[in-house]
Amino acid sequence: MKTASVTLTALFAAASIAFAQETKPTSATTVSSPAPANIIQAPTSTTTAPATTSSTSTTQPNEAEMMKQMMELSKLGENHKILATMAGTWSYNVKMWMAPGAPPMMSTGTGVRKAVMGGRYFTFEVAGKMQMPGADGKPKDMEFQGMALEGYDNVKKKFVATWCDNMGTGIGLSEGSYDAATKTFTYIGDYEMMPGMKIKFREVIKVADANHHTMEYYEDRGAGEMKSMEIAYTRKK
Repeated sequence: MKTASVTLTALFAAASIAFAQETKPTSATTVSSPAPANIIQAPTSTTTAPATTSSTSTTQPNEAEMMKQMMELSKLGENHKILATMAGTWSYNVKMWMAPGAPPMMSTGTGVRKAVMGGRYFTFEVAGKMQMPGADGKPKDMEFQGMALEGYDNVKKKFVATWCDNMGTGIGLSEGSYDAATKTFTYIGDYEMMPGMKIKFREVIKVADANHHTMEYYEDRGAGEMKSMEIAYTRKK
C-alpha cells in the first residue's frame, strides 16, 4: 500500500536545500547523525568446555516436518483477502506540504494494483505528472512512475511493502498492521534521504468503502512528526 511519499518528500527537501545553498551565503554548518542505540555485547569468554560427550542435543524438525510447516505458511489467509479488495485501477490526487502552514503542492495520476503469485502478493504501479523544483528553485513538470510490492507475511504476522520509482535508485521497506474496526492500515518504516540522514515515516491508509480510500503520510526528521502528504484514491470504473 505504498506510494511515492518517501521519494517525493526527499526530492523536494533535497531541491529546497540545494536552492538555499545557491542563493544564500555559505556557512560552516555541520550535520550530525543521531547517536546510535546502545549496543549490549555479551562478555568475551576464553573458557573452553570439557571434551566430553553431552547426553542432550538440540532437536531439529526433520525434513518432512519442515516441509509441512512451510506448506502451511504458504497458504493464503484472511489478511491476503483484505489486500485483494484493494486490487483494481485507481485515480489519485496528491497534496504535499513542504512546511507546516505552507500551501500544498498538487499532482494527479493513475495506479493499477494486481494480484501476483496466486494472490500472495500485489503489485501497484503508478504513473502521473507532477511539478518538482529545479536547481533554480522554480517548478518544472516531470513524468512520475513508481511501483510497490505488497503482501502479508505469515511468518512475521505483519503486512509488508516495498517501494521504488524513477526519481531514485533505492527500495523503501515498511511493515504494517490492520485495524478491522476502523478499516485502517498503519505502516512504519524509514529511509535515507541523504547519506547519513535517516528519516522515520508513518503511513495511515483509511478505507472509506470499496471505491475510496486515503493515505496520510507523516515523517520525522528529528524535530517531531509532521504530516507532509495526503493522497485520495478513487476506483476507476
